[in-house]
Amino acid sequence: MSDDRISDGRTESPAWTLPAMVVLGLIAIGGLAVGWSASSKLDGTQQAVAAQLKTAEQTMQQDMASLKDRLAQDEKTNTDLQGDLKVVTGKLKITQGQLKKAREEASKLNDATTEKLTALDTSVHSELATKATSDDVKTVDTKVVGVKTDLDATREDLKMARSEMGTLIARNHDEIDQLRRLGERDYVEFTIVGRNKPQKVGNVTVELKGVNEKHSQFNAAVTIEDRQFEKKNRAMNEPIFFYLSGTHIPEEIVVNKVGKNTISGYLSIPKANSQTAAAATKSGS
Repeated sequence: MSDDRISDGRTESPAWTLPAMVVLGLIAIGGLAVGWSASSKLDGTQQAVAAQLKTAEQTMQQDMASLKDRLAQDEKTNTDLQGDLKVVTGKLKITQGQLKKAREEASKLNDATTEKLTALDTSVHSELATKATSDDVKTVDTKVVGVKTDLDATREDLKMARSEMGTLIARNHDEIDQLRRLGERDYVEFTIVGRNKPQKVGNVTVELKGVNEKHSQFNAAVTIEDRQFEKKNRAMNEPIFFYLSGTHIPEEIVVNKVGKNTISGYLSIPKANSQTAAAATKSGS
């Protein structure tokens, strides 16, 4: 027999074939895993982007709706303002017309008043010219101005309180002098010191009965034509009015200072009463 071996016709595979196939399979499986992961991430990204786009679209639609509402409101406001402007413009035209008419009427009234005053002034001066010389008119004008000045000064001085009967109440000696200058009444000032000491004051008798210095009050007895009247809790600067027989204008006693067991004030006698009393005395005699 020959040493040469006879092959049975089969060829043996190399030893590295199987490991290579395993490695390739693993690589293929890894590639599939990576691809699946990438696909999953891509799907998630697409979903997130789609959600963001949808949210943005909804927000934009809301903004557009809000903008349309504001635009509609602004258009309505503009329309209302235009209507108001027309109304105001119309009223302004009417007001301007009325103002112009009022000015014209006032101007006419002023002209008419001026004409009347001019006519009156001319008439007065004409009458004065027929009754007196120009020198007499000047003298009268001077006296009128003087009297007016004195009257204004007296009015300024006599800013005093008034009683319920309208008479002025003097609160001190200076104000009594001011009242004397009016010439309508006689004023007799008095001071009574001590209680129960009757004192003659003008045509009456005054007797102090008590003093409440804290409240500026006093009690007094006033004797008028042999009749005595009690005046209790009378306040300072509060007139005590009384009438004498046959007179129609009241006399008044005013106490304008209250001290410890002392009062001071004045008796106000209308000059008309003095004249009445004098006439009655003369007729009686």
